[in-house]
Amino acid sequence: MPALTADAPLASTALYEQVADRLRQRILARELEPGSWIDELKLCGELGISRTPLREALKVLAAEGLVTMKLRRGAYVTEMSERDVAEAYQLLSLLESDAAAIVASQASDDDLAELRALHQALEDALPDRDRFFAANERFHLRLLEMDGNRWRQQIVGDLRRLMKLNRHHSLFREGRLSESLDEHRAMLAALLRRDGDGARALMAAHFRNGLAATRPVS
Repeated sequence: MPALTADAPLASTALYEQVADRLRQRILARELEPGSWIDELKLCGELGISRTPLREALKVLAAEGLVTMKLRRGAYVTEMSERDVAEAYQLLSLLESDAAAIVASQASDDDLAELRALHQALEDALPDRDRFFAANERFHLRLLEMDGNRWRQQIVGDLRRLMKLNRHHSLFREGRLSESLDEHRAMLAALLRRDGDGARALMAAHFRNGLAATRPVS
């Protein structure tokens, strides 16, 4: 490999990172289904790459939890078990309810106005499930940005990516979109009146109800 000089331009993104991005998009779009085996030779042919950058990319996705490496069997798209889903909801509830309490007590008037606008996008999205998913995620992630804890943002970002692999996503259940919107209305009201304890409790209830909605009705 030639030595880098001061004038030598650096590649903006390493090849394996580009491959990881491409595979991540396919996984989250469910072009590669949870539980499916990743055919490395086929992917190398499709992407026009050798196995080295592909394997480096798979390591990146394994670290994110999107891919599971199985000894002598290769790589598989991660499949969320019922326990995985419950544990992810538990952590999201703890992290995001704490963030909601902090934002309620510390947010500026401009921050609260922005959250009100993001909530309006949720109102406008119904009954379009895809638009609702996107607006819901924007609201939650912006709340975390306002909290400003970068470690919390990183952990929640990883968990939310994993939750997209869940075959029984809470918002798929009939009637859950309307319920979720009602919960968001209550959370927004608590944030606007700067009620930290109320915002914390309502966010925790939001995730409890979301978890319950992933379970089959008995």
